[in-house]
Amino acid sequence: MKIRAMAAGIVAAASSTLAAAQNVTLYGVMDTGIAYINGVGAARNNLAFMPNLTGMVPSRWGLRGSEDLGGMKASFALESGFGTDSGLSNQGGRLFGRQAWVGLSGKWGEVALGRQYTMLFWALLDSDILGPNTFGSGSMDSYIPNARADNAISYKGKFGGLTVGGTYSFGRDTVNAGPSPSGANCAGENPADHSACREWSALLQYETSQFGVAAAYDSLRGTPGAFGGLNSSGKSDNRLVLNGYLLLPKTKAGLGWIRRDNDGSPTRLSNLFYGGIAYDITPVFTLAGQVYYLRYHGSDNKAMLYALRGTYNFSKRTAVYATVGYINNDGQLALSVNSGSPGTSTTPGGVQFGTMIGVKHVF
Repeated sequence: MKIRAMAAGIVAAASSTLAAAQNVTLYGVMDTGIAYINGVGAARNNLAFMPNLTGMVPSRWGLRGSEDLGGMKASFALESGFGTDSGLSNQGGRLFGRQAWVGLSGKWGEVALGRQYTMLFWALLDSDILGPNTFGSGSMDSYIPNARADNAISYKGKFGGLTVGGTYSFGRDTVNAGPSPSGANCAGENPADHSACREWSALLQYETSQFGVAAAYDSLRGTPGAFGGLNSSGKSDNRLVLNGYLLLPKTKAGLGWIRRDNDGSPTRLSNLFYGGIAYDITPVFTLAGQVYYLRYHGSDNKAMLYALRGTYNFSKRTAVYATVGYINNDGQLALSVNSGSPGTSTTPGGVQFGTMIGVKHVF
């Protein structure tokens, strides 16, 4: 009996030590509401709906954790995106479609393996004031809020105010995920073609307590059957990002440029410019607005998007918001003002107005 009691004590002590050494957090965001847009499809119908991709931000839940290894740290993240309208998993039905990675870090930076954000995401995180808002940058370029890659290895290191990073994927989308904004139909590793579905990105960023600037490059390769016209591994879709942000009392402003060179598009070269500002009218109410201008070279195709959002924070975890957006297409562009749900495009050269009220809760 004494031996059994001693063994139980040893197991309990070991369990307590393990729990203290490893920190695991369950977290998430629930964001949902009702949206309305006009000018949908050839008949230019009106539509009231509950978005399934994003409102103010996408809904998600996840687990993240770390363990102190003495001079180094092991970390992981498992993050699942879902539609609050149906409860179904987004990102092609993946269980952990937003993130699924494990890594090691130290003073030299962090190396991670798995499904994870590319450096384009980190470059845009602070300068894109409205971020993944249902009326925002995702309406102009659906890759912006979906800049992730399967089978990826990443490095990111922060040295004072300077951050450097990069990713390399051996096969960027092992799940079809389409047709949807995150769909690529670009499979995983291909032993017959090492360039097929490859992704790589690089980041250089500098930040202080008052401002930040960033430069990033993101390159995607195709394969036969891939969406977006990238039907061979010799075709690529490349984005160069330059941006910055400024922090003032009660105010944050951001400005940026995305140069896209897409072999899969008949109008290969495009520029997306954006500028936005957020102002804390009171400690609990923030008004944020942003303007986007997309222009294709050698074409009449262009679009202007105007978006505004007001947010009232009941607490650090719960907020209500109202947001509006207006898009004006020219040429043959038929972009929707809305990135909160697929299938809401307008007519070529058409205009579209949208509005949404919603609630966001963080846990």
